[in-house]
Amino acid sequence: MATDPLSERLRLALVGRVRAVFNDAQSGEEPVPPSGDALFEKDSPIRMVHADVVGMMVGGIRGLLLQMLHPHALQGVLDHSNFRADMHGRLRRTARFIATTTFGHRDQAMRAIERVNRIHAKVGGTLPHGTPYAATDPRVLAWVHVAEATSFLAAYLRHVRPGMPGHEQDEYYRQFAVIARALGADPVPLDRNEAEAIFRDLRGDLTTSAEAREIADLVLNQRPAGAPRAVQAMLGSEAVALLPPFARSMLGLERPGLAALPARAATWGVGKTLRWAFRQS
Repeated sequence: MATDPLSERLRLALVGRVRAVFNDAQSGEEPVPPSGDALFEKDSPIRMVHADVVGMMVGGIRGLLLQMLHPHALQGVLDHSNFRADMHGRLRRTARFIATTTFGHRDQAMRAIERVNRIHAKVGGTLPHGTPYAATDPRVLAWVHVAEATSFLAAYLRHVRPGMPGHEQDEYYRQFAVIARALGADPVPLDRNEAEAIFRDLRGDLTTSAEAREIADLVLNQRPAGAPRAVQAMLGSEAVALLPPFARSMLGLERPGLAALPARAATWGVGKTLRWAFRQS
């Protein structure tokens, strides 16, 4: 069947715009090409979860909000990052790391991990009350990881595949653990039960602060270049809805009520459209 030229142009424009959000086109950055010799096999759980653009955006926002509740992770961002001035750049670099380690050639993936480890080795300082912190702290890295992993999977289950079998969810954690361990995280969950247990344990390390709420406001309300405001609001609303109640309370966020139903429907619709557009590519 012949492809309608107008529809094809619109599809290519949509794919190009989404790729531009995740890649620094001005510096010649291209999307990470999937490799047949990646750390993970094609169609394995981690590659399925991390391939869905909308699920990863919603999960990424949720994960970042949770991470900022850890005082050490938060202080590292405040002291060693230009997050306030270049939020989009930081999020884009994080997304590229996930893409590289999930889909890129295994050598490329390991180089990306080594680069992050070198950066972390230089990140440290003192909390406002005098406690030292370091980005290489295994327990802090464990919280960063479990916040990401639970968030990516929660968004995928909500928006893409609610019926994902439990054994595939457990395999997702086992696969993601390969990256987390290479980054120095400990403890690292290998299945859903361990993820819940580690999440509960590490929750005791979290604190609320004005700075954490400021970062949350930036994440939810500062629009990245090229991102439509309505789409940003939709994704943010879904991320907040997926947060545990304690996290919303600590960040001063309210659970979206009935007004969130259109956002969820719109997120589902956008996700379906993007999956169609990228499958054609």
